Amino acid sequence: MEKKSLWVFGTREVVYAAIGAALYGVFSWVTNFLALPAAGNISLRPAVAIPMFFGIAFGPIVGFLAGFVGNLLGDFLSGWGFWWAWCLGNGIMGMIPGFIGLLGGIVSFKDKGTLIKAEVLVVIAALVGMLVPSLLEIPLSGIDFNTAIVGYWLPAALSNIINGLILVPILMVAYDAVVARSGR
Repeated sequence: MEKKSLWVFGTREVVYAAIGAALYGVFSWVTNFLALPAAGNISLRPAVAIPMFFGIAFGPIVGFLAGFVGNLLGDFLSGWGFWWAWCLGNGIMGMIPGFIGLLGGIVSFKDKGTLIKAEVLVVIAALVGMLVPSLLEIPLSGIDFNTAIVGYWLPAALSNIINGLILVPILMVAYDAVVARSGR
């Protein structure tokens, strides 16, 4: 794997961000009807692995845009409108795993050390990414702190952690196989 700056953002990254956003938007739309019980407008979204993976593979800016724009697209397709705080949270979930380079970089997506670093960042991303919009719901929607934490943050973060821990390594290993096969 080549070593590059975390903050590179050229034509290639624009394309990756657009692909990630489109995939996340469409796949989240497919599962947005799967509401988590006793959670405020929180749905089961296995697709959260997409911006997380795009952050790891292509950098934090690509991950952020895949999460932010993808959430916007998924919510729009579902008829939910624009909830900027949740778009921001999903962007953060895509951005944080993109900081894998700060933990020593990527040897190979099949390398156990790289997979462990990715898994740690996925957990941090889900916790922080869902905490931000959950807390922003307090002034935006007038909910109390307990509702923000128990009704929004915990269900969203735990669901996203489980989906990310399972699906991100699968995407990493699959991507590594595609890249190895294509000779890039």
